[in-house]
Amino acid sequence: MLMPKRVKYRKAQRGRMKGKAQRGSTLAFGDFGLKALEPGWVTNRQIEAARVSLARSVKRGGKIFIRIFHVVVFVITVSGIRHAVEV
Repeated sequence: MLMPKRVKYRKAQRGRMKGKAQRGSTLAFGDFGLKALEPGWVTNRQIEAARVSLARSVKRGGKIFIRIFHVVVFVITVSGIRHAVEV
């Protein structure tokens, strides 16, 4: 799984997603590429699933370059669990 070596803050805020990507929109390596048509958050599990799927289809026929990295940490609190309560 993809994971940063170290982070400055433990929990990151998501912020806003607006506008089009300025960098990484051109093909830098190889002959073929995948392009996202809509903006969205990509998790490390999705990147890993795509890499495994590409590796299976390519087999030993070529190289795979992955130029994205999940930066935003997803923190989800499940409803129904008890949190610490001061007495």
